[in-house]
Amino acid sequence: GGDHTITYPILQALAAKHGPLGLVHVDAHTDTGDRALGEKIYHGSTFRRCVDEGLLDCGRVVQIGIRGSSYEPNPYKYCREQGFRVVPAEECWMKSLEPLMREVRAQLGDKPMYISFDIDGLDPAYAPGTGTPEIAGLTPAQALEIIRGCKGLNIVGCDLVEVAPMYDVSGNTALLGANLLFEMLCVLPGVKTM
Repeated sequence: GGDHTITYPILQALAAKHGPLGLVHVDAHTDTGDRALGEKIYHGSTFRRCVDEGLLDCGRVVQIGIRGSSYEPNPYKYCREQGFRVVPAEECWMKSLEPLMREVRAQLGDKPMYISFDIDGLDPAYAPGTGTPEIAGLTPAQALEIIRGCKGLNIVGCDLVEVAPMYDVSGNTALLGANLLFEMLCVLPGVKTM
């Protein structure tokens, strides 16, 4: 879908109903910048604005696959100061993420939570159709492990953002995005799968 700014009003609405939410956030970037070109609301500030408004239960926020460019010398400092768990991409390389997701499920517990999946969390070898590709990302299999690892959590919403099909003539990014959204629908509470 659209850029990561769309998650901000969605979380405003969900937090108004459920209170501060837990979050599983898959991305190459933390999206906790303060300003860009003088603007406080943009796709790289989404989760800082959510913290500012108390929309997130910060001890129940996990960011997975973070890597790449940053405007800060310590790009994880703000997140960790808020209580987020940051899992850099290099901690995911060459291994199954099932053990990580067991820890994530324990951390998030049974309170309401949200899944926000930026397609650039995946390596651009698999998903080049995005505006801010970063090398050395997650694999599609790891993406499935993350999403399927959320089954049983109290998921109140989810999104998949930053797919830009015009940057991928093969169509693979859009196909991957559609499949990941399908997987998210399958892990929603009450959905029966085979």
